[in-house]
Parts: sequence; structure tokens; C-alpha cells
Amino acid sequence: QVQLVESGGGLVQVGRSLRLSCAASGSIFNYVMGWYRQAPGKQRELVAIIRSGGTTTYADSVKGRFTISRDAAKNTVYLQMNSLKPEDTAVYYCNAARPGGGFYWGQGTQVTVSS
Repeated sequence: QVQLVESGGGLVQVGRSLRLSCAASGSIFNYVMGWYRQAPGKQRELVAIIRSGGTTTYADSVKGRFTISRDAAKNTVYLQMNSLKPEDTAVYYCNAARPGGGFYWGQGTQVTVSS
């Protein structure tokens, strides 16, 4: 069982930056870790994932602005968000996918970008 706790969300102005953190209660070294988001009235969508080998995938809407990274020693995954836009406003969720199947979700952290 892995528990995920997100932090770092908040209210920020257009063009500014935020860094989200996702701390895992156990080792996640071989998990695929991801950040998803859900805006009001919309489905949850993939933002970025990072595999155990370090390769990454991003949604087209955040490419060049967001960076996902992981610190294996701290069992923590980060999402650096730059040049934020109003359409980035959402609840951001951390996800941990086990190699053999199954996954865990964090409770979410709100990001609000004001214009």
C-alpha cells in the first residue's frame, strides 16, 4: 500500500510559477508516477508521467512549460509549472502505477491561476 500526499498548490497570477510535490509513504522506485488534473465540469486528464528509467511524457497543452521529476531517495515526485495560464486551473492529483497493475491516487491539491 502506498499513500500519496500532494502539496504546493495555491493561487497564482498568470505567467507565474508553482512547484507541486507528491510524497509517497513507501518506495516508488519502479512505479510509473504521474500528475493528472481535473477542472470543474471536465474529466480528469493526464498532465505528465515519469517512468522508473526517467523518461517522460507530457500533455500537449503543457509541453515546454511543465517539468516532471522524481527524487528516488525522498520517494517524491515534483511538477514544476511555469508560465501558468488560467486554463491550468484545476485540482492536481498525483498517481502511482504499480508495475504489475493497480494504482494509487493522492487527495489532490488545488491550483488556481488568476488573470
